[in-house]
Amino acid sequence: MKKLLTGAFLAALATSAQAEDVTLQLKWVTQAQFAGYYVAQAKGFYEEEGLNVTILPGGPDIAPTQVIAGGGADVVVDWMPSALAAREKGLPLVNIAQPFASSGMMLTCLAETGIKEPKDFADKTLGVWFFGNEYPFLSWMSQLGLATDGSPGGVTVLKQGFNVDPLLQKQAACISTMTYNEYWQVIDAGIKPEELVTFKYQDMGVATLEDGLYVLEDKLADPAFEEKMVKFVRASMKGWKYAEANPDEAAMIVLENDQTGAQTEQHQKRMMGEVAKLTAGSNGALDVAAAEKTVATLLAGGSDPVITAAPTGAWTSAITDKALAN
Repeated sequence: MKKLLTGAFLAALATSAQAEDVTLQLKWVTQAQFAGYYVAQAKGFYEEEGLNVTILPGGPDIAPTQVIAGGGADVVVDWMPSALAAREKGLPLVNIAQPFASSGMMLTCLAETGIKEPKDFADKTLGVWFFGNEYPFLSWMSQLGLATDGSPGGVTVLKQGFNVDPLLQKQAACISTMTYNEYWQVIDAGIKPEELVTFKYQDMGVATLEDGLYVLEDKLADPAFEEKMVKFVRASMKGWKYAEANPDEAAMIVLENDQTGAQTEQHQKRMMGEVAKLTAGSNGALDVAAAEKTVATLLAGGSDPVITAAPTGAWTSAITDKALAN
């Protein structure tokens, strides 16, 4: 019996020694927005692929592009506007997979302001996230013919922090929210859904791709790295599909990984339910038409667009083609 146990132990050590390390940098803090990765880790999907994955939480002072540029991660979760902006500035990021098929970004407005449709934004103050998240908004306002400099007939932009205070304190008629997060913070603050009017970027035709997986282009020239990313994407998408099918369990796995203790079970379960709507239908492969629409939206983003020319080589299907074939 002792010999059998020793043999099993040695076999486990050998397997562990052969595991390939992968470091993933998230775009934001540990929450159900990233459930697929935590589920893949907890359920052993990465281990099955021979991977030892370290998941690094993000935060307000952590930029995934800076982390990967400094060698702190092999792969990052980021929004395409941020990744394309970084690419144009010289950081050759490439999208290798797109777990999120739809956008969760929207403007949430107080009904008492009289806003019922986009034209009613005129002469209102709107809360907008910056750090690359403002470009879909600027493009949308440009398409509506609304100036964003506070001039009469246009809109006044309030640079919004990552909270909902401007709406609660009535500093803005509308604020930026995600369907799975800040919108529910507004509700939890005591404002009823019927007291709100929401405009989803997806419905307005100005959505850009969110939460894709990005690596550095030169790394993909290494066949060993490419194969490692194939394994990572395959296991990650297995995690996402499991999370979709088992949202409550996925939310609890996220909570187990939250080292801050800031998240609640109610919020994470609700968030997972909403996030599942955004990953639904995705097998990880990038929809090139959606990527090209993102580029077009960014190029139309007013007088200071996030990118000045359509990119080349900013995405590849090489990883998902192989991952989905097995």
